[in-house]
Amino acid sequence: MTESNYVRKREHRAENGASRDLSYPPLPTPLVVGVYDNHAHLEIMDGDEPLDYREQLDRASAVGIRGVVQVGGDLETSRWSVEAAQREPRLLAAVAIHPNEAPVYERAGTLDDAIAEIDELASRPRVAAVGETGLDFFRTDESGRDAQYKSFEAHIEIAKKHDLAMQIHDRDAHAEVLATLERVGAPERTVFHCFSGDAEMARYCAERGWYLSFAGNITFKNAANLREALAAIPRDRILIETDAPFLTPMPFRGRPNSPYLIPHTLRFMADELGTDVALLAAQISSNTELAYGSWEAEPVTLEHGHG
Repeated sequence: MTESNYVRKREHRAENGASRDLSYPPLPTPLVVGVYDNHAHLEIMDGDEPLDYREQLDRASAVGIRGVVQVGGDLETSRWSVEAAQREPRLLAAVAIHPNEAPVYERAGTLDDAIAEIDELASRPRVAAVGETGLDFFRTDESGRDAQYKSFEAHIEIAKKHDLAMQIHDRDAHAEVLATLERVGAPERTVFHCFSGDAEMARYCAERGWYLSFAGNITFKNAANLREALAAIPRDRILIETDAPFLTPMPFRGRPNSPYLIPHTLRFMADELGTDVALLAAQISSNTELAYGSWEAEPVTLEHGHG
């Protein structure tokens, strides 16, 4: 597990408080038309009674989730993501060095080697994306930013080399992420994971053909900017995700997140847009397949074990 994911998990627990409910929420009403979760970290076992990734996928299938993009953030989790996708037909993998991990590898003198391994992993079957990569100026101070830029630019080139989608992590670095994409040249299929900008930025991204992925935090009371961004873009630019186990949608904020909770976020988004849930699900499913390809394009190659 990545250092950044450990940090996020500790912060997640601390924010919830020791006495808060850390059980997984109940299953929502199943969707009539299925949809994909295009960003989750199922290797992170969370909650008072953690769920194995296969249990999470079984629950997801039961409520109409058609597939999940399992996302790595360092070498260990990227390898895990590739292996899981090669044994589980409901998963595709994304591989990358997370921007908060890039300075860690750089200080150890191993960033170049790590990027080279990500390049190799990106060529494996059932790897559909490079991510999550980008810039994070919230957790990384000035001393680590050169490493973030170096890693981000290398990941952009890897995505283009392998003709893969790219998932961007952008925290407190909107202008710098956009400037880097314009300077280096964005991959054809670029996705802003857990979009955190405003309507103006959303329109800027949509005009360039980039996708905006919305997570459970769009349901939070203080997320007016995300709701305005959703309303500002064409529906063919919209994706949906959990970022599980983080960003659990209302009314279960603070409890562990999982792909099976996507229906809460989807129904909220449909209500915000004044559209039918099934119509929005069909549009997002089409968008997701255009971004990542089919979950059935390459067969699973590993036996189902306990790795």
